[in-house]
Amino acid sequence: MWNLAMEDAVAKTRSNIGRFGPLFPHVSNNDVYALNDNRAWTAGFWPGMLWLCYEYTKDETFLTAARNTTESFRDRLAQRKALNTHDIGFLYTLSAKAHWIVLEDEFAKQMTIDAADLLLARFRPQTGIIQAWGSEGDEEYGGRMIIDCMMNLPLLYWASEITGDRRYSDAAVQHADKSRRFLIRGDDSSYHTFYFNRETGDAIRGGTHQGYADGSTWTRGQAWGIYGFALSYRYTRNPLYLETSLRMARYFLERLPEDFVAYWDFDAPVNADTKRDSSASAITVCGILELLGHLPIDHAERDFLEDGVHCSMTGLIRHYSTIGKPDAQGLLERGSYSVRGGASPDDYMIWGDYYYMEALMRLEQGHPAYW
Repeated sequence: MWNLAMEDAVAKTRSNIGRFGPLFPHVSNNDVYALNDNRAWTAGFWPGMLWLCYEYTKDETFLTAARNTTESFRDRLAQRKALNTHDIGFLYTLSAKAHWIVLEDEFAKQMTIDAADLLLARFRPQTGIIQAWGSEGDEEYGGRMIIDCMMNLPLLYWASEITGDRRYSDAAVQHADKSRRFLIRGDDSSYHTFYFNRETGDAIRGGTHQGYADGSTWTRGQAWGIYGFALSYRYTRNPLYLETSLRMARYFLERLPEDFVAYWDFDAPVNADTKRDSSASAITVCGILELLGHLPIDHAERDFLEDGVHCSMTGLIRHYSTIGKPDAQGLLERGSYSVRGGASPDDYMIWGDYYYMEALMRLEQGHPAYW
């Protein structure tokens, strides 16, 4: 099943090279991807897909397209275009860093280090966090962290390994520790965001930006945590990170509906109109596969986690993929960008497509991913 799904994903990605040209897909409207000139936080997922397709097929078509995106990211970095955000990790891990991993290109390696420098500059010593949005001193965002940033920390860990400079990893560890303490609740659910006094570092409150309510559990946020803490364990070997990923994964899998694909928030009232978030399930599968790679073979919960992966991927392929729709631009239907904000609540999401493809590559070929 994984092979057939991957072949379908590769065929659609090949078609999209011609459709997208030099532009980058974001989310869809009426089944057509909205494109931009590399200024959205999501731009890295398209080159990530191209690099995965090249590794899968060794087809020069994907290589050429992937290399062309690296040039666009070089220009974005040089111009500091829409980079006042923690999403630098999403952007440059799947573009420049993937380029370096696949081709050992020194130019791409240096670009990735330069991007890590920009992300490191967002670390705020007063609060011990990487500021999610806005400029330093911003009254609204200056003391705010979000769980999504757990997926950006690998860029810093990697930069520390490559350069030998511990400033990168020290900042990442401080942020991960703060995330573990304040974003993860005692029942293993998660806040999307947490506020601190930007001058004193005192904790203020947890909240949400895209979830159902401040005290609810936004499923994509839970997914970011599952994968992000597993990746922090990969780089640091801190057992507390592995434990946190496992606890969050258990919480996620135990609350899935009958088809094993998550609704957009675990606390949203469920009725016929409740939106799904297929991207949250795709991210979670990748996170659990990473987690499983670090657990002992005889771990008590291995069967539970492996079953969760199988059921989730089967649900995605059978009920939410565009297999059988050869002209579809997206790979996964029923992703949600921001149900609360009314932005693309039931559409293709380029990050959903990416993580679906990454999951297939992990399952089909044992691919370690680019994080």
